[in-house]
Amino acid sequence: MFKDHKKISGWQGTLIGQGSQAEGKLECEANLRIEGAFHGEIHCQGQVIIGETGEAYSNIKGTDIIVAGKVIGDISSQGRLTISSSGRVEGNVNVAKLVIAEGGLLNGTSKMEKAVTVPIPEADSVKKSKKKAAQPEAG
Repeated sequence: MFKDHKKISGWQGTLIGQGSQAEGKLECEANLRIEGAFHGEIHCQGQVIIGETGEAYSNIKGTDIIVAGKVIGDISSQGRLTISSSGRVEGNVNVAKLVIAEGGLLNGTSKMEKAVTVPIPEADSVKKSKKKAAQPEAG
């Protein structure tokens, strides 16, 4: 009588559907897709997608973020922020990678930093290592 309802689309995560409204602080470990409206804070360890009909009046922190709808708030990601041709972001972004398709809008400041930084050796330590290499071997 009951059928095995398998995931048809392959989507694994949280969905705020078109016509829905939610507010508060949203924390999720998996992916998040917003097609409705959300007001509040978003902290997501997975991918965040603001669909074409989606509106987020939020500060968003996520791994990779795709905006095809509207975001009013700041975005922070150690991954990639993609603003599609229908996407609009009103706020500051601090991301490792930024992609804005033709027609996409970003009204705010952008700051791009890599998640992992490699320390640069000091000038003195470089000179010392060259001096050591220049000494002849005793034989």
